[in-house]
This record gives sequence, C-alpha cells and structure tokens, in this order.
Amino acid sequence: MRKYWILIAIGIVAFITYNYLYKDHRNIEGENAKYSLTAQQIYSEFNNDSKVSQNKYLNKTIEISGHVSEINETEITIDNLVFCQFLEPITQKELQLNSKITVKGRFIGYDDLLEQIKLDQCIIN
Repeated sequence: MRKYWILIAIGIVAFITYNYLYKDHRNIEGENAKYSLTAQQIYSEFNNDSKVSQNKYLNKTIEISGHVSEINETEITIDNLVFCQFLEPITQKELQLNSKITVKGRFIGYDDLLEQIKLDQCIIN
C-alpha cells in the first residue's frame, strides 16, 4: 500500500513540474497592451532612469508608435530607438522606410550598448 502512495506522490510532483516548465506560450496578439507610447517617449524614460523603466516594462505587452527606420526579414527598427522582432517574415508590401507604424510586442530589455529598447513577438497594429 505504501508503494502506491509513493508512486502517486511521484506522479503528482512530475505532473506539476512538467506543467511549470512547459507552460503555453503567451499570445501577444490576443493580449491588450498595458502601455501605449511613442518610441521617443519610452526612450526618454530609459534615458532618465533605466532601472526603474526596466522594472516597469519587463515582460509586459506594450504598443510603440513611430516611423520605420530599418527593415530586415523578421525585424524592424522604429525611429532608430526601438528594435522589434517578429515571428513571421515581413513583406516589403506591408512596410516602407519612414512610414508611420504602430507595433505591439513584449518588452524583453534595453540594450545599453546600442541604446535601443527591445521587443519580441511583435505584430503590426
């Protein structure tokens, strides 16, 4: 009888561990943005106090608007300040340099060296 309880306990612990480690990925597209700013506004916040801003935005869904300054296959840069990485390739028909854009994505950090805000899982609004 004791063996069964031990096996049940091990099974429960294994199940909880598996669910904790392999959670479903967030669906950024379905989430509402917690913050909506321009590229210049968020950059100014990081320029003033990067630690406070990092804690405020980390892992949050945010919306950034500005002008496209660089386009790659799965990445764009907004106003040379915000780097946005997409899950799907971007077609040139969707975007052009210097066009106004609003992007929603998950804030993953601030690059001190390049002085850029980094977003991933981005979608174009």
